[in-house]
Amino acid sequence: MSTSRPEPGGAIAQSAPARYFDRDFQVESVKLQPGQYHAAAGDGSISTVVGSCVSSCLWDPVMRIGGMNHFMLPGEPSAAASPWGVSARFGLYAMELLINDMLRLGADRRRLVAKVFGGAQVLQGFDTLDVGGMNSRFVLNFLREEGIELLAQDLLGVCPRKLHFFPASGKVQVKRLHLQPDGVVQQQERDYLFRLAGTTGGGEIEIFSKAS
Repeated sequence: MSTSRPEPGGAIAQSAPARYFDRDFQVESVKLQPGQYHAAAGDGSISTVVGSCVSSCLWDPVMRIGGMNHFMLPGEPSAAASPWGVSARFGLYAMELLINDMLRLGADRRRLVAKVFGGAQVLQGFDTLDVGGMNSRFVLNFLREEGIELLAQDLLGVCPRKLHFFPASGKVQVKRLHLQPDGVVQQQERDYLFRLAGTTGGGEIEIFSKAS
């Protein structure tokens, strides 16, 4: 099941995740971009590439229903405690949307387990914001507070990660990528971050880039 909805507060509306045939794994796959999520049952995979973003892979081992999200913004419970201000809710929104879609497919929230990835330092020039660190802290806190067991994590560091999640088995394959100056991952996340900064309404985010 694939879903895509506008984010809260007038944020960026996302198109549906792209579908393709993965020749390496010989399965139908869904590829997520920042701000997207997907829940599914049965064969196939969900893939993405994360840098400073975080992807959560949630799984119900009884019903073999899984889902993945890919979010840029942290989700501090208090806007006052976060440099993201009102848009701090985006992380919470991303997690709840994914969980709700899994429940609609037949998963049980009490059985969910998680594997989380990303949060690397890949955004060169953003010295005032540790985006990856904030994302990593958010997702670990969210899982602990919701009582969702964390089976595995590969967070922080300096390498982007390519992920393939298989909902039928709960398996996640992680490939660490070489960090390239102004590479595709960095450019994609930088552009998305600036777009999100323009949707918070009120100048709550300050972003400083190094001069070229």
